Amino acid sequence: MVLATRSDREPSLPRTLWGSTIGKKAVMAVSGLIMLGYLVAHVAGNLKVFFGPEEFNGYAHWLRTIGAPVLHYEWMLWIVRVVLLASIVAHAVSAYQLSRRDIKARPVKYAHKRPRAGYATRTMRWGGIIVGLFVVWHILDLTTLTVNPNAQPGRPYENVVATFSTWYGNVIYIVAMLAVGLHVRHGFWSAAQTLGAGNAARDRLLKTLANGLALALTAGFIAVPVAVMTGLVS
Repeated sequence: MVLATRSDREPSLPRTLWGSTIGKKAVMAVSGLIMLGYLVAHVAGNLKVFFGPEEFNGYAHWLRTIGAPVLHYEWMLWIVRVVLLASIVAHAVSAYQLSRRDIKARPVKYAHKRPRAGYATRTMRWGGIIVGLFVVWHILDLTTLTVNPNAQPGRPYENVVATFSTWYGNVIYIVAMLAVGLHVRHGFWSAAQTLGAGNAARDRLLKTLANGLALALTAGFIAVPVAVMTGLVS
């Protein structure tokens, strides 16, 4: 009797799915929706800055005590961070591998130019890189306070005002949020198609939802630095 070796066994379902183009697109879609959910919650929290330092700082403290007394201080926050980081890595890796697979599938340039794609579609890759670099900056700016010269530990409201009181803080944030908006606009619709929610009857509705969601998120995020620049928040 000959025992089957590891190489003789059929690959597991997760490995088979990950190895397929459809599987990688599904990973991109699901991880993207997880990040989208985070962005919606994040912008809602950011807008509390308009209610003053007590409200905003109280909200920041609440984030660190979610689940108490069952969960210890900041445990839920770290769970969210780990899930978000895993989603970012899965999204980036699958996007890169799909891009490489697409290049290998057509190593010779098209004889005739393909129809010009939409701006958001053509800039998804660079938009993702911009957002990724911004995440690093954002952590250094408002989490570790490394690049925020006027930061005060334990005072989130004051730190937000401090970072948006500098021209470069505003430029970096606004450019990144515009990239986020374009990424969400195209990504939401693509995720719906990948997960089977789209069809000829629903495409117009999905595109409208994608445009509306992208616009709302972009406007919500950019409203904070604009409010600091104009003195509405100080």
